[in-house]
Amino acid sequence: MVGAGRLATQLGRALHEQGHDFLQVFSRTEEAAGRLADALGATPVTSIGQVGSSADVYVVALKDSALPEVIPALCKGREQKVFAHTAGSVPMDAFEGMALHYGVLYPVQTFSMGRDVDFSEIPCLVEANDDYAAMTIGQLASSVSRDVRPASSEQRKYVHLAAVFACNFANHCYDLASGIVERSGLPFDVLLPLIGETAAKVRDMPPAEAQTGPAVRYDENVIREQSRLLSYSPFVKDLYERMTLSIHGKSLKK
Repeated sequence: MVGAGRLATQLGRALHEQGHDFLQVFSRTEEAAGRLADALGATPVTSIGQVGSSADVYVVALKDSALPEVIPALCKGREQKVFAHTAGSVPMDAFEGMALHYGVLYPVQTFSMGRDVDFSEIPCLVEANDDYAAMTIGQLASSVSRDVRPASSEQRKYVHLAAVFACNFANHCYDLASGIVERSGLPFDVLLPLIGETAAKVRDMPPAEAQTGPAVRYDENVIREQSRLLSYSPFVKDLYERMTLSIHGKSLKK
């Protein structure tokens, strides 16, 4: 496992639970490498030069910006092995010319340290450059997830972008909502049932049909008053008004 962050930890544990043997865990941070290596029964290493050549598969779970530096050094002398990165927006050909068998195993999920997930329910998008890599990466993915789907590098970019809206932007809205409700003196948990139902609804209906609120009907009195309440933050006020226009515009196209 090349990496010891949130994704590497969750994927590594899921693979380990399914009987896959880990030889080493690489991280530039000794503490991170040691922590995950202990959990996986592996040896921690802190430089690519310490990575051995006896593994069958090298899973690269690092931040995107680190891949151009790490991949060439990792592949050198191990060209016959199978390599897979886990990034959403990095094309499969990041390994091209440096390895013979390579691909991608991208779990469509958000990961946080200290919070376990059920990997079996996570869609895993896979891609490979040849049949051998496809078989190997597909077997790895299928051993931990019931939802394994082939996806090209171009498709994966769109899924990653959609995930930014559905997860990162939505969570940022939760953060903004927390700040707003706290101005009333009430805690954020007053919104939790609403958040839960909003997320649950899109399992049963398209998001466009699930949309409610003053923006859909363009209730100008409510919108004007809510905009006034946000005068303490011109940035959040502008975001509210732009989101309102976006929601209303979509509702007019139904």
